[in-house]
Amino acid sequence: MCVNMTGGNNIEKEYSEVNLKNEWTVIYKSIREQSLNNSSNALEAVKSKNKPLNRYRDVSPFDHSRIVLKRGTVDYINANLVRIDKAKRKYILTQGPLQTTVSHFWLMVWEQESKAILMLNKLIENKQEKCYQYWPSDVGPEHAIRMPDVDLSVEYVNQHDYSYYLTRVLRLTDLQTETSRDILQFHYTTWPDFGVPSSPNAFLQFLNKVRSEGVLEADVGPAVVHCSAGIGRSGTFCLVDSCLVLIEKYGIDSVDVKEILLDMRKYRMGLIQTAEQLRFSYQAIIEGAKKLLDPNTSPTEITNHVALNNSHSEINDTVATSSSSDEESDEPPPLPPPRSESLKRPTSASPVDRPLPKIPNSVSLNDIAYEERSNGNAEGEESYNPSGPLPVVPGGDGSSEDELVEELRSDSDNTEKSSCIEESRVSPSELRHRNRQEKKERMEAKVREMKRRQQVNEQWTQLKRHKASLQD
Repeated sequence: MCVNMTGGNNIEKEYSEVNLKNEWTVIYKSIREQSLNNSSNALEAVKSKNKPLNRYRDVSPFDHSRIVLKRGTVDYINANLVRIDKAKRKYILTQGPLQTTVSHFWLMVWEQESKAILMLNKLIENKQEKCYQYWPSDVGPEHAIRMPDVDLSVEYVNQHDYSYYLTRVLRLTDLQTETSRDILQFHYTTWPDFGVPSSPNAFLQFLNKVRSEGVLEADVGPAVVHCSAGIGRSGTFCLVDSCLVLIEKYGIDSVDVKEILLDMRKYRMGLIQTAEQLRFSYQAIIEGAKKLLDPNTSPTEITNHVALNNSHSEINDTVATSSSSDEESDEPPPLPPPRSESLKRPTSASPVDRPLPKIPNSVSLNDIAYEERSNGNAEGEESYNPSGPLPVVPGGDGSSEDELVEELRSDSDNTEKSSCIEESRVSPSELRHRNRQEKKERMEAKVREMKRRQQVNEQWTQLKRHKASLQD
């Protein structure tokens, strides 16, 4: 059961214990293994006629919960209906539409009587197309998209910008009956692929905006939730929302987050893709629950409270995304990223036979550090032991950049003094050439040393902070 009616399952205590031991990867792997053992068939996805309709070869909808289209010549779409009955919540989780599946996507919205679309990704991320633009580029009926294969059209009515997310009104019209419905699209534009939002509070404000429009209630059609594959960011959103509904009904000590996630994974494979996303889900649930229980608590107080337990493992999403982009700037755009880390193992019947690159740097750095400590360094280097003494770092004397620059200038002055002594021994032109060459070589060597020491100092500082936080 997802909800323990007798209580005794304190989410905040569980979060603190797992965070203190840095065991998010262990918990995540346990959930993944359990869900793999209880997975269902996904035979429709691997049929030859349906393979091209999947964005990723290892993300397939389970047959028992897949959305079946009724109008048109195609009944398949990579989408599942996910139900959390005790929370009276239901969501349609789906991939970001391909150019060839835009009409199928809108037909699903129409037939399922959905009131809203929750888009949690950008169209392009790290030079890869993560979703085809399935709405018109401009406002107005003259720019409407007509889809004759499903007898529908969609018009872009208006847009509101809320800094890190947008809302759009998209008018969907049935060309057979000439009836129309206005669909609300909530577009979260700052949630990195394989990563987490910048803060739980920003995410909760987005969630509250969605809830305030009544599009998640049981008396309307299920909201369509998608990212690129429809499992990572989409699963995180649905897990947090459904847990907060249950907490509001039964209390914070009555909800088992892991069991709810396992239950959701019975409807669609691989929901929540990384240990970092699981950890963020706990953070958002804890903060949202505190706000429910104490409406007078300010967002700043809630953030500071949770930050006490997770300061040692916070990831700066902006830096990670920027770093990933820099590394890939000189390379051609890669193929779509892998999703198999949280899914069924590929079989010979897997659709779209194409290689997939490694997960980008937005994946939690803490997960990587945990893997290295568990499995040992692949190159035979000594692993860092958080419980042992801090190592001595050569050259890590804490010199600042200004001190290194001053040292560089001092060496340059000394070089000029020594060169004056030799002026009387060689010709002026030869002396000038020699001085320039020596000065250039010393300058280059000093710059290399300065960069090395800065890098060592930064790594040293991170190690000290990590150890101090573990001791706390």
